[in-house]
Amino acid sequence: MFGLWKTAADTTKYRVEKTDAQWRAELSGPAYQVLRHEGTERPFTSPLNDEHRTGAFKCAGCNWPLFSSKAKFDSGTGWPSFWAPIGKQAVLTRVDGSLMMVRTEVHCANCGGHLGHVFNDGPPPTGLRYCMNGVAMSFQPGAA
Repeated sequence: MFGLWKTAADTTKYRVEKTDAQWRAELSGPAYQVLRHEGTERPFTSPLNDEHRTGAFKCAGCNWPLFSSKAKFDSGTGWPSFWAPIGKQAVLTRVDGSLMMVRTEVHCANCGGHLGHVFNDGPPPTGLRYCMNGVAMSFQPGAA
């Protein structure tokens, strides 16, 4: 796995696994901090927040499809937000007890990269808000 998450009891295997040095060499500084060390970009700084074309949002670490533009909405939070992932195998979640609150982290199911958090205050049909760091994703225009 990576960073602060790896424990003796953690046996999670991902399709894409690299050393910390490999991730650091392949990712931009901000993407590395978010994807591999659970950082958060400043709100309203990602161009993907204002991306409204038809297409797919993919993991910046491994190019795995994460979210369709069809599920994107403007949450007003300053981060790209979606009401559902592109498919059941796109993302994984886990409980985050940092910052003296309980949240649900969202990770790429293919490489384990940290993407953001999911909250229960989104729009229909799911009522969920996947609040993602834009620096953790790329956008591919076209069919979604």
